Amino acid sequence: MTALSHSGRSIDDVTVEAACNGELVLDDIRISRDTLLRQAENAEHSGSLQLGLNLRRAAEMTALTAEDMLASYEALRPGRSSFEELEELAARLAAQDAPTCAALVREAAVVYRRRGLLR
Repeated sequence: MTALSHSGRSIDDVTVEAACNGELVLDDIRISRDTLLRQAENAEHSGSLQLGLNLRRAAEMTALTAEDMLASYEALRPGRSSFEELEELAARLAAQDAPTCAALVREAAVVYRRRGLLR
């Protein structure tokens, strides 16, 4: 089975020559959700459960825009968000078919509150 990029282009077609000829778009060099999910399954089957979970979160993030992803990272920096703002972020992520990412944000909100890292 050939791995596909986020755009659906075969990885075999993503070459230096294609890039030099201007034939590629940004989504041609982004990894696809399916590829990340397959990698997660492989990691989990080999006993690397944490790596599998990280890859599953990465797969969910492929549905986010670059702006949403960067805003999420910014919101998770200590002292940048209130508990309520992190809860709102988690709800937005869940609505964007990113439930594992949403769970991570909710967990971070609780830990940040306990450690005094909220705004």
